[in-house]
Amino acid sequence: MAGKAAGTATRGGKGSAALSREQWIRFYRTMYLSRRTDDRELLLKKQQKIFFQISGAGHEALLTAAGMTLRPGHDWFFPYYRDRALCLALGQTVVDQLLQAVGAGTDPQSGGRQMPSHWTNKSLNLVSPSSSTATQCLHAVGCAEAGRYFHHHPEAAKGTYAPTDYRAWKDVQFHADEVVYTSIGEGSTSQGEFWEALNSASNGKLPVLFVVEDNGYAISTPVETNTPGGNISRLVANFPNFHFAEIDGTDAQACVAAMQEAAEYVRTRKGPALVHGHVIRPYSHSQSDDERQYRVADELEADALRDPLGRMQAWLIQEGLLTEDEVNALEREVDEEVRAAADQALAAPLPAITSIPLHVYSEQVDPCSSAFSTAPAPTTGTGDRTMADLINATLRDEMRRDERILIFGEDVADASRDQHLKSGALKGKGGVFKLTSGLQAEFGSDRVFNSPLAEANITGRAIGMAVRGLKPVVEIQFFDYIWPAMHQMRNELSVMRWRSNGLFSSPIVMRVPIGGYLTGGSIYHSQSGESIFTHTPGVRVIMPSNALDAAGLLRTAIRCDDPVLFLEHKRLYREAFGRAPYPGPEYMIPFGKAKQLRAGTDLTIVTYGALVPRVLQAAQRLSSERDISTEVLDLRSLSPYDFEAIAESVRRTNRLLIVHEDMRSWGFGAEVAARAAEELFHDLDAPVRRLASMDTFVAYQPVLEDVILPQADDVFRAAAELADF
Repeated sequence: MAGKAAGTATRGGKGSAALSREQWIRFYRTMYLSRRTDDRELLLKKQQKIFFQISGAGHEALLTAAGMTLRPGHDWFFPYYRDRALCLALGQTVVDQLLQAVGAGTDPQSGGRQMPSHWTNKSLNLVSPSSSTATQCLHAVGCAEAGRYFHHHPEAAKGTYAPTDYRAWKDVQFHADEVVYTSIGEGSTSQGEFWEALNSASNGKLPVLFVVEDNGYAISTPVETNTPGGNISRLVANFPNFHFAEIDGTDAQACVAAMQEAAEYVRTRKGPALVHGHVIRPYSHSQSDDERQYRVADELEADALRDPLGRMQAWLIQEGLLTEDEVNALEREVDEEVRAAADQALAAPLPAITSIPLHVYSEQVDPCSSAFSTAPAPTTGTGDRTMADLINATLRDEMRRDERILIFGEDVADASRDQHLKSGALKGKGGVFKLTSGLQAEFGSDRVFNSPLAEANITGRAIGMAVRGLKPVVEIQFFDYIWPAMHQMRNELSVMRWRSNGLFSSPIVMRVPIGGYLTGGSIYHSQSGESIFTHTPGVRVIMPSNALDAAGLLRTAIRCDDPVLFLEHKRLYREAFGRAPYPGPEYMIPFGKAKQLRAGTDLTIVTYGALVPRVLQAAQRLSSERDISTEVLDLRSLSPYDFEAIAESVRRTNRLLIVHEDMRSWGFGAEVAARAAEELFHDLDAPVRRLASMDTFVAYQPVLEDVILPQADDVFRAAAELADF
């Protein structure tokens, strides 16, 4: 039993399950409907009419209780693949579910993009899940934070309608007593995102209802192998502010009582809740799995005796709620409904091939369009300022413009103990590079705050916030530590819009200091690796080289409707190179437009980031010492990138050198070089050449770092050799 500090806890009792006779009959009908839909999918898979099947069999009582307790379109749901009965109870139809199994073009959940059992419905607030397990727990936390924010700031829910504003398509609905549901299998409680979600929900007393569906197995791995002590409830029991319940998830009455109690605890804002239901898995993990290879017959027979469907049917008859004839009639009706739904789904049209590229990016807001091209405001003698200064000023002006913008990450706040900040006892930090300095002091701790030291937590929560209509601008403290967030970025952030066929999106901005040339940065503070992220559809990747571009591109990133990875080179934050006056609160630069920094006729150098000033130094030497006229293009935007500008330049100069800081092999330059060789072959008078870092890591000792990273002298030599070819 959890202590008082951990909230309340119950173990196995039925409590008072308050449902009417009609509700209990609907409860059984939903359970049976879920099971028969599973069975129909299994049949369709054997007939090779669908391509995958994974069931919710054995989980029906727990999930129907959740679905009948919670409120579709009022509460929010981040389910996982066993939650068929929940979704049917909320209002999904069997046709909806089987259309996804068939992969129909009219599948209302994903348009044939997701596997079966990826439950999605905009009007029900069923948010598109992925096949990844536990990632959705952080989305639920972020969604709950967003709901609480809109409750405290209702004015932020009112959208604007400018053509370059994501808010035009994001009207926000919120409820003061909403519950955010998320579920997970017991095996997935080993994932770090689950624990990070509990941590944040506990700290914030957030209205999240976690449901652990414990069927004893993670595919073939039994619970005692997956979970210390074999019981997740014992491990989580001391999280503060929580309500906990551990129940027999095959007992419908116990499930209803537990869900009602947990939902009430959350609705009255006492904190989050976790219901741990012990359920069964009467079928194999999925249709492609054979559980007889790792489960003995006695165990399977014991599970069959606890089947929630049989238990519920017997209870209904015993209590006089239905007769055997009435049960049979109900089941015949459901059987016919499922059969008819299958026929309808099988007759549905397949997706059009032309639908493939839809919803990779926003169709409403195009950040590459001329709508995002604005001139700098006239300067008023404020003088040139650094990239760091202009990023801070841009964030400040955008936060003044839009109350939906929240900023969080590690150390980004001025001071988490803001009473000392308000009293003047503390100056405040505002980021390890001071780029968010003063923002918390101006906008308050509910808009600028520190996160746990957990990059997946930052990204996952931001996804949940953005789904609800907030605009999180989060910071990953160093690019070198972005990798814990990679799972959230690749499998969730980038694909939310595409996998839901445009129903949901998560247009966050991730600001990330990147790169070397630091003198002592070493392996874990000097990495580049932008090509890994440009390889991810659905995310824009931007990397400015100077203060003015940083301001214009950051504002476009914030106002566009796509997720943006905004890479800021640490070496350039306060360099003399590229300083500029602040261009004003409306200055924007469209994505995908390279900038010509120097005109030339003998060769083209394409570069970005911290190599820009080094390339310009080399170009000046090439002109003065070798009379070589060099054209220099700063890409600024890496995904999308401006190949048209590269092609136009190469047609004039007939030579191409690509220079970047990341290592040479498999780097960004390889894509540019390959495309140039394919499309510009007849315009080239020499092979395309690349100059980049060595295929190694960046060392601490400056003597080594200077050799590992490309320098201006290296650019000079490579360009001279190419010009002489």
